[in-house]
Amino acid sequence: MISDEILVEPVDELGQRLRAGEFTVRELTEAYIDRLERVGPELNTVVTVTDERALEAADRLDEELEAGEDRGPLHGIPYGVKDLVATEDAPTTWGAEPYRDQEFDEDAAVVRRLDEAGGVLIGKLAMVELAGGFGYDSADATFSGPGKNPWDVEAWAGGSSSGSATAVAAGLVGFAIGTETWGSLNTPAAFSGISAVRPTYDLVSRNGVMALSWTMDKVGPMCRTVGGCQRVLETIAEPHVGDRSRRGPPKGVPGTPRADGQRNDFAIAVPEGAGEGEQEGVRENFERTLETLAEFATVERVSLPDLPYAAMAGTVIDAEAAAAFETLVESGDVHELDDESHQLGSYRASTVLAKDYVNANRVRTKAQRQLDDLLAEYDALVSPARESVANPLEESLTEFFGQFETPPVNAAANVTGLPGVTIPNGFGERDLPTAVEFVGRAWDEPTLFAVACEYERRTDHIDYAALIEGLEGR
Repeated sequence: MISDEILVEPVDELGQRLRAGEFTVRELTEAYIDRLERVGPELNTVVTVTDERALEAADRLDEELEAGEDRGPLHGIPYGVKDLVATEDAPTTWGAEPYRDQEFDEDAAVVRRLDEAGGVLIGKLAMVELAGGFGYDSADATFSGPGKNPWDVEAWAGGSSSGSATAVAAGLVGFAIGTETWGSLNTPAAFSGISAVRPTYDLVSRNGVMALSWTMDKVGPMCRTVGGCQRVLETIAEPHVGDRSRRGPPKGVPGTPRADGQRNDFAIAVPEGAGEGEQEGVRENFERTLETLAEFATVERVSLPDLPYAAMAGTVIDAEAAAAFETLVESGDVHELDDESHQLGSYRASTVLAKDYVNANRVRTKAQRQLDDLLAEYDALVSPARESVANPLEESLTEFFGQFETPPVNAAANVTGLPGVTIPNGFGERDLPTAVEFVGRAWDEPTLFAVACEYERRTDHIDYAALIEGLEGR
């Protein structure tokens, strides 16, 4: 028997146990599948368990280890993917009733790369319908039910990668894949107390992944540590071939972060206003984060270029989502979506004028240049990841989050395609997790990982074993 406490260990520690012969890949896979089936329904985390595929892969990977063949750090590690990532042997529902029985005849590129690296796919994980692209006002905007926060099942897990986040936090998978267009990795990671990485736009292939916004969608890892995210991103990094939206070849790929405590010359920028308009617990934890950063970095306040980041992002997403889901809207099947505001939002998105979309992209180019100029002087920007802890499940998202001032960094980074790392930094109101986000220059994931790993090394905010006990006690 593999204890549940082992299932919440980081990717590297699981790999070490496998190579030490403490258990086999099949035994680890069976343990995760069992936990996914036991706990997943309580949290509305899982859509499909791919147990047959997983066990076949586990047996093959065990044979390879016995023969001395090791595919690398992810060899034998069970994982799950957000259910907008295509797989050939299970439905890919996009979290939406109109696509509930949708199937594809091949795996997405990210799944192929993980399988080649020895990962074991065990499940398709729940999400907000259509990744929330038309705007939604309810945590229950999906046929699988509202994503429940593992720290408090009366709170939201965050969207739209809710199932990926809760599966990682609650030890239902070794790691997970999510996506972000505007906050869909960042938010559930922050609310669920895990780490997530939004790669530079186009560093990870989107082939086989639902398109919401062709020029803003990003695919990234969700893990219990930043180091785990780095391992996964190293594996899945693969520029999206043949996409005309691509801005140029990457200048770098993720490298091994320096986390030995020897470097003390980082330069960290804090946007003016960051940590001032947020919930009290978020503010207090952010101040403590800045104190920790000051132990190994120069921390300075800066002004972000004064540009309408949120308006740009909203216009681009509306226009591109309206094109991506034109058939859904025109057929009337959009009325099968669970969230009424999501249905109505699809018609609003269809009214975006071409001139507004063009102007948004013109300003976007200006924003990319100006933010790159700013970041050239720093290793990272840091900001609260979210303005509050998770909202109660039954509360309107608009009303709850409307109480606080939204940090502009996430909108700015997403619309300009910049990488970001979300990492827990404590607990706030109602004993729910808070987090910070580090943002870096395009293609400079190595520096971003170095900063985030050094911060993680100096802190210890999350006790996943305690979370396991809490879930079992309910």
